[in-house]
Amino acid sequence: MRIVITGANRGIGAGLKSAYTMRGEEVLGTSREPSGDLIGCDVTDPASVASMAEAVGDGPVDLLICNAGVYLDKGAPLDGGYDARLFQDSFAVNATGVFLTIEALLPAIRQSRGRIAIISSAMGSDWRAPGGSLAYRASKAAALNIDRNLATDLRPEGVAVGIYHPGWVRTRMGSEAADISVDEAVSGLVERFSALSMETTGVFESYDGQTLKF
Repeated sequence: MRIVITGANRGIGAGLKSAYTMRGEEVLGTSREPSGDLIGCDVTDPASVASMAEAVGDGPVDLLICNAGVYLDKGAPLDGGYDARLFQDSFAVNATGVFLTIEALLPAIRQSRGRIAIISSAMGSDWRAPGGSLAYRASKAAALNIDRNLATDLRPEGVAVGIYHPGWVRTRMGSEAADISVDEAVSGLVERFSALSMETTGVFESYDGQTLKF
């Protein structure tokens, strides 16, 4: 299986890359800056995304994992904590960047009728509104919408699309106070991706198999 993972330089992305590599899969990881065997890809820059797709090459992609993401407004106060640029940057990575990546690699995914897995967050669900993190929540809600519509658009072509909440993970983004380790999140996500099919396309699930509300 040939797999592409964005944001594979640390955290969940690095964990997924390691897990699939240990299974003997061909894994192509990206990071904002090229490093070691990672392909440089700034998902907010169409030219950079196009260059990444060229580096991936003409062969089929069996699984694309859109993992690159940012959480720029953690703890931001409502009064004075937000500006237009913060929202723009959040959407550029968490929503637009997801679409640009999929768009660039879709020809390769179509070759194998592959699968697309988008790492999002339960924080983007409309039914969960505890307040705070407005830019992050809104950008992840946009990613949920992209997933649902792409699942419909790509169904006739046999390409399955799923979106996944990795849990509250002990990473730089999640903090050391989080509930689960990277290994726990990765183990669950790998199982979820394996189960993704045309019967489940459009799914929104947690790493532990719970079906989540949009």
